[in-house]
Amino acid sequence: QVQLVESGGGLVQTGGSLRLSCVASGRAFDSYAMGWFRQAPGKEREFVAAIRWSGSMTLYADSVRGRFTISRDNAKSTLYLQMDSLKPEDTAVYYCAANPFLVLTKDQDQYRAWGRGTQVTVSS
Repeated sequence: QVQLVESGGGLVQTGGSLRLSCVASGRAFDSYAMGWFRQAPGKEREFVAAIRWSGSMTLYADSVRGRFTISRDNAKSTLYLQMDSLKPEDTAVYYCAANPFLVLTKDQDQYRAWGRGTQVTVSS
């Protein structure tokens, strides 16, 4: 099983940028597809972005496509989420998750390991 720890969250103004990181330990990082999810207060957790184990394919939610970029460095066992042009509606706790299956997916049930999350707050 892989263990995940997120960092990089914080308070930023509308239009600003943040880069989230997720460091993995335990089982080989490059045996997992990885994803980012988020949960805003009073709302269900939702998919943000996913990346294949090799980094060769990515998937984005419509709400973040063109503003967020997911990437990974397998040598460092680290997943990233570059967030630009942030909006107040991006305010949420952001979670990274590991998916042992080969198919790139938005389905949370396919992700078998989760971090504890990092708070992102975008002020208007």
